Amino acid sequence: MIFGNDYDTPDGTCQRDFIHVVDLAKGHLSALQKIEELEHFHVFNLGTGKPTSVLEMVEMCKKVNNIEIPFQFAPRREGDIDVCYCDPEYTVNMLCWKTEKTLEDMCII
Repeated sequence: MIFGNDYDTPDGTCQRDFIHVVDLAKGHLSALQKIEELEHFHVFNLGTGKPTSVLEMVEMCKKVNNIEIPFQFAPRREGDIDVCYCDPEYTVNMLCWKTEKTLEDMCII
């Protein structure tokens, strides 16, 4: 089920900042490696900084794995917003970390 196809986005599905689990783990490791150097409280956004729609993600998974993925549209979930992605600039500067994996990498099964 894809929740919502009436968002104010190019294909009507919501856009999110998808991140490969390996990049996410490396981001956490970077934060742990810097923890002794950091003073006070910091918030780090771990993401690509690029919005990807749910439908784009489905299409990429179909393409890279040469498979069909059946789906149906369902009504939006209450509270879902059209677009949500991070600005990784602070994290890149403070942790010397950035994502390396592509959307294609994320979809390979």
